[in-house]
Amino acid sequence: MHRRDFLKQGAGALTLAALPIPVSIAARAQPRPLRVGLIGTGWYGKADLLRLIQVAPVEVVSLCDVDSQMLAGAAEIVASRQASKKTPRTYRDYRAMLKERDLDVVLIGTPDHWHALPAIEAIKAGAHLYLQKPVGVDIVEGQAILAAARKYNRVVQVGTQRRSTPHLINARNRVIKEGLLGKVGFVEIYCYYHMRTRENPPDTAPPAHLDYEMWTGPAPMRPYNKLVHPRSWRAFMEYGNGIVGDMCIHMLDMVRWMLDLGMPRRVGSTGGILVQKDSKANISDTQTATFDFGDLPVVWTHRTYGDAPDPKYPWGATIYGDKGTLKASVMSWDFIPRGEGGTPLHEDVTYEFEQFPEDRTEKDLERHVAPAIRGHMKDLLACIESGKRPVADIEQGHMSTTACILANHSMQLGRSLTWDDAAGRVVGDEEANRLLARPYRAPWVHPEPKAV
Repeated sequence: MHRRDFLKQGAGALTLAALPIPVSIAARAQPRPLRVGLIGTGWYGKADLLRLIQVAPVEVVSLCDVDSQMLAGAAEIVASRQASKKTPRTYRDYRAMLKERDLDVVLIGTPDHWHALPAIEAIKAGAHLYLQKPVGVDIVEGQAILAAARKYNRVVQVGTQRRSTPHLINARNRVIKEGLLGKVGFVEIYCYYHMRTRENPPDTAPPAHLDYEMWTGPAPMRPYNKLVHPRSWRAFMEYGNGIVGDMCIHMLDMVRWMLDLGMPRRVGSTGGILVQKDSKANISDTQTATFDFGDLPVVWTHRTYGDAPDPKYPWGATIYGDKGTLKASVMSWDFIPRGEGGTPLHEDVTYEFEQFPEDRTEKDLERHVAPAIRGHMKDLLACIESGKRPVADIEQGHMSTTACILANHSMQLGRSLTWDDAAGRVVGDEEANRLLARPYRAPWVHPEPKAV
């Protein structure tokens, strides 16, 4: 190359370097943080959002809640924890928040009766979604959310975070995938926590900081009682699906994931309020449900009194194979081989206090669950980037939710129910099919899969 040609090319390169970088290239070089909003700023809404802040350089720009005190407290802690130190915008009505159409990700941590409508509207507004379990309070709600996610091509991660729990991933890989259980023929899932409220406080006027009309939303209107807000709403079937919808869904979903199961063919359940009859709570204190997967029955039991058969596993799953047994919970797992030739295995929950010291002091955080939520959030973000389905995709969350709701319907009707998953209906039982969508309180309109 001649010297003059070199100088010409060098001058051209300098000229190009001085030109403004196109916005598209600049954006790829330094992508802006994902813009995040949270609907429902109570206990688990904050737990989920603050774990997301820990694992990604997101910008939380919007918070929504019908409780002004809860909303203000959430805005303060988010401002202190996110990198920008900016205080998010706050909203009382999720529709006003979503009308901005400027969110990349929306988290929903409301009571269960407020999952479906905000979820669908967030998807329509272009956001990816982290949706707490169960996906809805009735089966048609779940069908509508799934239809919206697929129609608008949005990633929806459901908060069944056992699928992202580090020690349970190890149990799945080291025990089940290695064939240590042999042929699995029976599974027990259970919860023996004394978690059903026994209080019986009087009804009162709602506090001034709570918009109780909006809090109730599409659910039946009940007189305000301090039990319903915050957190104790789980004691009432008007807002959720009892302990089956709250606790069984986690263990059923974990077993479905571990054993690669789809939707049960048949669900039967019995139980009711058999012991604790003096409380306002109207969820069952005793319930057994059998989820029939063909050649594998998965049997759930809960009772909110008495002792757990195994104090080490008050909430968990026991998977029985012909070569051994696996007990698994949020705190640990144990593999017990059959006979004298095998080696017992054990692992405890993983904590990550060194990497995330704020876990030690954060109010109300379930510290043993924090690593699982972080893993769940990382998976959501990776799938937003890749376009793949997350580990707890809406379809999986919908299946686990549907199975649990069918258990409650079976107990209510006094008979087992056969499920046609392709049709999304109970086989040969119109009375059961009428329960698939709960009535909505006006002016709220129940979502339909074909209308999203």
